[in-house]
Amino acid sequence: MVFQDESKIFKNENILSFEYLPDILPHREMQIKQIADNLLPASKGRIPQNTFIYGPPGIGKTAVVNYVFREFENYSGINTIYLNCWSFNTSISILSEITVSLGMPVVRRGIGKDEILSRLREVLEKSKKGLIICLDEVDQLIRKDQDVLYDLSRMNQYVKNPVGIVLISNNPFVFSDVEPRIKSSLAIEEIEFKPYSIEEMKNVLQERAKNAFFSIESGVVILAASHAINKGGDVRSGLECLLKAGRIAEQENDTKVKVNHIKKILKEVLKAKPQIIKENLTEIEKTILNIIEENDELSFGDLYKKYCEKIENPITEKPFLNYVRHLDELKLLTFRKRKVNGKRIISKFK
Repeated sequence: MVFQDESKIFKNENILSFEYLPDILPHREMQIKQIADNLLPASKGRIPQNTFIYGPPGIGKTAVVNYVFREFENYSGINTIYLNCWSFNTSISILSEITVSLGMPVVRRGIGKDEILSRLREVLEKSKKGLIICLDEVDQLIRKDQDVLYDLSRMNQYVKNPVGIVLISNNPFVFSDVEPRIKSSLAIEEIEFKPYSIEEMKNVLQERAKNAFFSIESGVVILAASHAINKGGDVRSGLECLLKAGRIAEQENDTKVKVNHIKKILKEVLKAKPQIIKENLTEIEKTILNIIEENDELSFGDLYKKYCEKIENPITEKPFLNYVRHLDELKLLTFRKRKVNGKRIISKFK
């Protein structure tokens, strides 16, 4: 028989999807508590703390926010809305989507921002509920239309129901180019997500694997975890390893996922979403990467000099160093100090 209705390998294949929201998020307990503490005032009718979450891709930022949102809605009845700024990156699109999500229809064309803001305030007053909005990949919004951040941050001046904002980015310096009035109005608290260690990555993948597979050989998860760490520390790479290994096991009509299955697919699993990460960079970061591509290796001083030669109005050395460090965190270049002379060296990531 060509097709089989039931899998001998997968209990629930969907658990290996990066979009799946598990009941347990290992090694993110502290961040969960911080975010929950920031939102808690809204459940008591007070204004919550606006929050900025940052860290490298694929380490649980979005999953943690969605987890907290789910639990917070169940606990408090507060409305939560998650938007990804790849899809919604203008004032009109964001305000319209929020208003529609709260139950008030909005004609997408031929309506001005002020009219949508008025409707949003109206629907908030009618709902008599607070609202927490998450804007993920906020970089995309900041580049195109920063004003909506100002509009949302001032919502508490016009409605009685508390409104809070959670912002997510891979880039810790994303607000360096935001207008001072907007930064001041947001008054954000920052929460950093650090990359998983190899042991933490193993625990994250083990939690998924035990619920996704009927049976799995010892050694499979650590191989997937090691590969994920080597490919930039993104959980997506580890989940892809497990999923592809499971499908190989199915094709071979095996009864469990084995080490030899995962070894067969390791070369296929590349760094997760490298192109999207690069597209999400600032123009300054793209310029830095282009210089490194042309030169392979440079001292920090030489890199900054070449950057200044390319840019009409270059930023100063201190914020430039922050951009270099961010690219190093994303594993798009390597930033290190030489032991001999203490020079700071930047090179291609290998």
